[in-house]
Amino acid sequence: MVIKVAVLVVVAAATGGSGGGGMMVVIVVVAAVLKYPAPGAPQLAKTVKELLTKSGFENVHEDGARGLDHGAWFPLMLMYPEADIPVCQMSVQSGKDGTHHYNIGKALSPLRSQGVLIIGSGGATNNVPPNSPPIHGPVLSWALEFDSWLKDSLLSGRIYRHEDIIDYEQKAPHAKMAHPEPDHMYPLLVALGSAGNGAKAELIHQSWGRGCLSFASYRFSNNL
Repeated sequence: MVIKVAVLVVVAAATGGSGGGGMMVVIVVVAAVLKYPAPGAPQLAKTVKELLTKSGFENVHEDGARGLDHGAWFPLMLMYPEADIPVCQMSVQSGKDGTHHYNIGKALSPLRSQGVLIIGSGGATNNVPPNSPPIHGPVLSWALEFDSWLKDSLLSGRIYRHEDIIDYEQKAPHAKMAHPEPDHMYPLLVALGSAGNGAKAELIHQSWGRGCLSFASYRFSNNL
């Protein structure tokens, strides 16, 4: 099934927020070396800011001078190579916790009924230790165990598992090894929060790099 998307919000780990402070809504569209000349979405950026402010989030900042970083253009070059869908990128706030980012997603959930695709761009695992295998080497046990836990938590269909994922640092095996910093998990929590408690998760891609980087990708849908 081909889904027609009118506009995109990309929540990307690569665009770090200012710690516990500002949250940045990014509008511009050109990558520095590889070009991804999709149009910006300034009106969507304003709507995102309004939704977040209405939900009690402070220090929401629009930046119309900054281009997309690799957390946005890399997946979009593969998903929409024509670069014809307007894009608004939003940063995570690495100084906040998982509940904060899940609630950001909940605040943005009305966009889903307006033709907006919300993409969380991070990584199921994000650590390459010195003893990592070569590119096509075997998957390390800690990475496999964390990735399997995450897949089971998302695909179980049980609402309470959302709480487990939000609190993954305490609930998941090898959480600190899989994610020394939380910024690559936070986009997933925003996407999950936007989909809501009744969301159904589907694993749409699974591959590995260096035996420790899981590229697992999930799609969330409900009855909207």
